[in-house]
Amino acid sequence: MARSTPTQTYESKRNREKTPEPFDGKRPVKAKPMFVIQKHDASSLHFDLRLEIGGALKSWAVPKGPSLDPRDKRLAIETEDHPIAYGGFEGVIPEGEYGGGTVMIFDIGAMKNVKDASLEDQYENGQIEVELCGERIKGKYALIRTGKKSGDNWLLIKMKDDAADARRKPASVETRSATSGRTMHQIRQDAGDD
Repeated sequence: MARSTPTQTYESKRNREKTPEPFDGKRPVKAKPMFVIQKHDASSLHFDLRLEIGGALKSWAVPKGPSLDPRDKRLAIETEDHPIAYGGFEGVIPEGEYGGGTVMIFDIGAMKNVKDASLEDQYENGQIEVELCGERIKGKYALIRTGKKSGDNWLLIKMKDDAADARRKPASVETRSATSGRTMHQIRQDAGDD
């Protein structure tokens, strides 16, 4: 019997022959756990938050993007686990394919666990607390599952710390990739979709 992988659902939803999204790739053993936030212009524009937990990128679609204001409670809808290599993906998923649209790396960096419990245990218990060390998004964040234990809806909340700033709205201000410096339009052009 074939052993299941953390990203089996991800792989079942995609056609390797049609999408440029990564399917394989291992991370350096000594590398710190990572996070990535990708701006994704699919059926609707949203942001995908991905945290490295348990050998994959646990993933949430955040319609309004992350906030630096601790008063904001942003809806985060859990999606399928993605492979670690997806953290470096920027490009265009073909129309008609799952998640079709342009993907930009909005921010990427290391992630630290700020609780005594493992990230895997925090995920199972429905309350994750991490510190994100990116270019645009810094500081401590909490992800809290709402409703039933296996529900897809979570809240993404900026915790009060030195990086909290009610005046800045990073998701609406930044329009270029954190890694390539390209706009969404340029990413589409480079893929031959514009």
